Amino acid sequence: MNGIITALIVVGILGLIIGLFLGVASISFKVEVDEKEVAVLEALPGNNCGGCGFPGCSGLAAAIAKGEAPVDQCPVGGQAVGDRIAAIMGVESGQSVRKVAFVACNGDCDKAKTDYEYTGAQDCLMAGFVPNGGAKSCNYGCLGFGNCVKECPFDAIHIKNGIAVVDKEACKACGKCVAACPKNLISLIPYDSKYAVACSSLDRGPDAMKKCDVACIGCSLCVKSCENEAVSVENFNATIDQSKCISCGKCYDKCPKAAIVRL
Repeated sequence: MNGIITALIVVGILGLIIGLFLGVASISFKVEVDEKEVAVLEALPGNNCGGCGFPGCSGLAAAIAKGEAPVDQCPVGGQAVGDRIAAIMGVESGQSVRKVAFVACNGDCDKAKTDYEYTGAQDCLMAGFVPNGGAKSCNYGCLGFGNCVKECPFDAIHIKNGIAVVDKEACKACGKCVAACPKNLISLIPYDSKYAVACSSLDRGPDAMKKCDVACIGCSLCVKSCENEAVSVENFNATIDQSKCISCGKCYDKCPKAAIVRL
């Protein structure tokens, strides 16, 4: 009986010593937490998509708390999240511009010509190594194997009739599809954009027309019709400067090949 009591006393004393040691250690090695960083992290959507340029939401929260990133850096949260974080940081949020992904190719299975039947790996990057850069006659067109679809964490881009199509409402402009496209066909444009050039071909007009029914032929009719100098043509391909575009639609009306689309 005495042995049991002695054992209990020894165990109790050891427990007390270990508890005291752990308590002292927790105080000595305590890591100070930035309360603003915690609050910012809670305000972020938590998608960890990397669209902000940081390794996940925690990385962005730390950067914002240190003043190394703007409060509206999160493309997924948009203006609403930017406003909440601005309130936490005690600064003005400013007015952010919502963006969405846009695929500069409209050459689907009905409009684009093909040189052969491709039965290889269903991967855009791998298809770029086969003859002519893929089965499509146009070397600049969307291959339609969905590398962008696989990367999108918001189910905002899908392959329809052989080309990638973006759902504007679901897109959060994280930029993952932009990085995934080996032909650099995808870019981020303002959500409110009304017109865009859905072609990336750099072929001369006659060659482009042979390969796709809706290819830009570099005719410059869109440039001549634009009164705001928002449209330009370089290397036989038109581009719309969205910062200058007033959405009048004249370039869209004048395009003889329907290479300019209404969004």
